[in-house]
Amino acid sequence: MNSGIKRAIIIVFDSLGIGELPDAAEYNDAGSDTLDHLVRQCGGIDIPNLRSFGIGNIEGVDSIERRPAPIASYGRMAEASKGKDTATGHWEMAGIILDKPFPTYPGGFPPEILKRFERETGYGVLGGSPASGTEIIKEFGEEHLKTKKLIVYTSADSVFQIAAHEDVIALEELYRVCGVAREFLYEYNIGRVIARPFRGRPGGFMRTEHRKDWAIEPPGTTVLERIKEKGLPVVGVGKIGDIFVHKGLTEEVHTKSDSDGIDKTLEALRRVREGLIFTNLVDFDTLYGHRNDPAGYAAALERADKRIPEIKDLLKEDDILFITGDHGCDPTTPSTDHSREYVPLLVYGKRIKGGVDLGTRKTFADLGQTLSEIFGVERIPGALSFLEDILTA
Repeated sequence: MNSGIKRAIIIVFDSLGIGELPDAAEYNDAGSDTLDHLVRQCGGIDIPNLRSFGIGNIEGVDSIERRPAPIASYGRMAEASKGKDTATGHWEMAGIILDKPFPTYPGGFPPEILKRFERETGYGVLGGSPASGTEIIKEFGEEHLKTKKLIVYTSADSVFQIAAHEDVIALEELYRVCGVAREFLYEYNIGRVIARPFRGRPGGFMRTEHRKDWAIEPPGTTVLERIKEKGLPVVGVGKIGDIFVHKGLTEEVHTKSDSDGIDKTLEALRRVREGLIFTNLVDFDTLYGHRNDPAGYAAALERADKRIPEIKDLLKEDDILFITGDHGCDPTTPSTDHSREYVPLLVYGKRIKGGVDLGTRKTFADLGQTLSEIFGVERIPGALSFLEDILTA
């Protein structure tokens, strides 16, 4: 169909889950419900703009008041892929559905991997187990300063994280080491290698904004690549470039925080008049979800909500805005890792109907298929566009 839509904006509130998926128990996530739990624990939340979009009207969201006439269409999406990590969620939105999850290491990395890391990089290893990034830096940071051994750790995700003090290991050297690790870890199908530089002294270590990811390439062609092949701009804001291994993008805009991410999204809206702007706001996940900080998470949602009018003011007649998540990370459960949850789907624009209940989508790829229909690119097998349901005549 000829939608008349020329520009799409996707904003991912990283880890904003809205209730356990039917298979959550298989991932040790039974009972997880990121949004409802943090709202209840904090005694409420002030997000009038998301409420006006209809976030409280979505099935399964019980902690936020329903609106009788939401200005956006709303629903929730289930993850069809196996897994619950960032790459899997974003890839599925872009049309890649994985039939098996990336490997994880709940008992820590096997000696085979750690010894190979030491052999190929020339650095000793501290750690090697699943851990909170801030806690493992606190535990091994002083020894790292003395020995220059690198702090290696993982999480419930398929990640190989390497932490080093910026005064001990220069950023360029840390990035080189990560590149070496990425090359041999392809053999193990580990999803991402992540550089985790930090600063400070014992008792006051702090991670810096110089994180960098090396991900496995998506095993297929994404809708981003197809839009780019049509000669249209595809702008990735935040860690989108890392997630998609720098494929399918015409521009990558790096950010220092969620506030900066919204600033950069606004800048892109002012200068890019067609194609796709794809933004990831990661602080919800890294600063609050993984640190079991519901109050911080709620405050971050409130800050982001206050910026929504700025985004709305820059939307043109032929724009469509999607707000969603990529997995959960319930800050009220004992776990500090991602949770297998539904994610919200809010769709707004001057030509988009308000109040349409999009129900429960069987896959995040329905969003990708909607993009495919908007831009007239190859369809995504097994996905259903919802454009016809929400587009005004």
